[in-house]
Amino acid sequence: MTLNEYQKKARATAIYSDKIIYPTLGLCGEAGEVADKVKKVMRDNNGYFSAVKKEELKRELGDVLWCIANLAEDLETSLEKIAQINIDKLYDRKNRGVLGGSGDNR
Repeated sequence: MTLNEYQKKARATAIYSDKIIYPTLGLCGEAGEVADKVKKVMRDNNGYFSAVKKEELKRELGDVLWCIANLAEDLETSLEKIAQINIDKLYDRKNRGVLGGSGDNR
């Protein structure tokens, strides 16, 4: 499945009316759930990610992806376009030797 195919399928399951706001808040919440699962592995399992924990993380990442796909749709763009923009930005930074550091405009 391509990213754009996923985006269309994800959109078919969207039942919200607050465009941009709902998937943005969902993204924050779902990313927090990913972080919380990782935190608990660090706390409870000395950083060992069992097969079960990895599967749980995969499901949570799917929820993150759903939010991103629907946010992209609300912004009238595609996941593939967003992915290309991001790769172009990262390779430009790599070629200029500024992958490290901070700031959007490096």
